[in-house]
Amino acid sequence: MTRCKNILSQTNCREFCKGETVISESVEIIFRTFTSFILLWIFVQLLGKQTIAQKTYHLYIASITMGTIAGNLAFNIKIKFLYFIISIIIMGTVVFMLNLLAVRNPRFGKWIAGEPATLIQKGRIFEESMERMGYSLDSLKQALRGKDIFNIDEVECAILEINGSLSVLKKEQYQNATKQDLPILPPARSVPIELVYDGKILYDNLSTHTYNEGWLMAELKKRNLVVFDISYAVVGTKGNLYIDLIKDQSRE
Repeated sequence: MTRCKNILSQTNCREFCKGETVISESVEIIFRTFTSFILLWIFVQLLGKQTIAQKTYHLYIASITMGTIAGNLAFNIKIKFLYFIISIIIMGTVVFMLNLLAVRNPRFGKWIAGEPATLIQKGRIFEESMERMGYSLDSLKQALRGKDIFNIDEVECAILEINGSLSVLKKEQYQNATKQDLPILPPARSVPIELVYDGKILYDNLSTHTYNEGWLMAELKKRNLVVFDISYAVVGTKGNLYIDLIKDQSRE
């Protein structure tokens, strides 16, 4: 009987210890998860928004590595917590120094971050450059279709940027027309011009050309008004004069 009691007691003790171990491991995982998130957040804040876009080789590698370290920090409780902290600090320092070197020294910057590659120049495809970058003709055509270009003959220049995007310049005859290309005169004014406020002329807003003091006085004379009668006067975007009188009347 006594032996049975001892066996039951030992079993309960083991189950209790297992329960405590599970709870302590759960608490540790929660703590590690929050810590990894905070460290990653600090890492992104220090290195800037380029880390999110992964615009360069070293930032792309750093993002993957830091994510792996942070993931293991959160769940791999078999490795000491301190080791992960040291790894993140070392990796963050290395990437920060590479960033600093790339900004201050353009020659090293090309080696660290890479440089754009010209794939098409003057309408001619550079097969050597594409082969060096591991960029196939199918990939080029797909990227051009993403720019609404279905005919390579329309392309004057195409550059593969360091972030993997393709910048394209169309030949002149295929470029979209702009306002400068069209014989359309711009409107005389693009913003309203306030001329009178609370019975006083706003001389700083008077133009030396169309909307000058002489023009204003002539307009007021047409309406049998004087400046002191006006609460607010403004020239609109279409050149129309709006007048609001102090006596709560309005005229156009």
